[in-house]
Amino acid sequence: MICAGVDAGSRTIKVVLIDPNDRTVIGSGIADQGVKQAELAEQLLEQVCHRIDVSRSDIGATVATGYGRNAIAWATRAITEITCQARGVHHCAPDVKTIIDIGGQDSKLLRLGPNGKVRDFVMNDRCAAGTGRFLEVVAAQFDIDIVEMGEIAKRADTPCAISSMCVVFAETEIVGLLASGESPENLLAGVEHSVASRIRTMAGRKIEAPIVFTGGVALVTGMAEVLGQVMGHPVTIAKDPQLTGALGAALLAIDQLDRAP
Repeated sequence: MICAGVDAGSRTIKVVLIDPNDRTVIGSGIADQGVKQAELAEQLLEQVCHRIDVSRSDIGATVATGYGRNAIAWATRAITEITCQARGVHHCAPDVKTIIDIGGQDSKLLRLGPNGKVRDFVMNDRCAAGTGRFLEVVAAQFDIDIVEMGEIAKRADTPCAISSMCVVFAETEIVGLLASGESPENLLAGVEHSVASRIRTMAGRKIEAPIVFTGGVALVTGMAEVLGQVMGHPVTIAKDPQLTGALGAALLAIDQLDRAP
């Protein structure tokens, strides 16, 4: 028997398959999200199974997480992304105290206890500022891929201060700065600092290290370094940062399988 974790996020779907005996990842995949979440998740799961030459019947338990978790009716159980993210990161980094997760539509900061359990968390899911969506909007303005932003921002000499707290107004502010002759490098560096500053504000006064960075935005070059500067502690990017939620879901599926009569 193997166990599966499905993270139906706001922008992508992630699947992780684990061998319960040694808790090693034996297969994984990522696909774009869409309207028919359950069908897309099932297609991705089938693809991952085919790739590693296993059958769906070999899966003993499946835990779904993420925004679309309740749409995955064929999963054995649905668990919140907060719990799954904590479990997945703690599995890879047992000493983690703080998790920063920046995805397509929200950003989260989780504080963990010594046993990897969530002590508390804060989330921004009402405004795109401070999320991957903000970076996507800016990247579109410059006609570049979001992952390219970091490479360009690294060449900045003086990052711009982006003062607007709303994506719409920030976009207008960026257009104005470009028109006034500001360089793309300084603007993109300023956007990265703006996102990091919003996370710092979310965190409040107390920040505990080690800090692990997850989510799609962790793939943006230099973003971890910028976060480290504003947080006052080094920030480590999780291994496969987009998959940590699905990994945690798969590990929780193992727990469920172990409790089965």
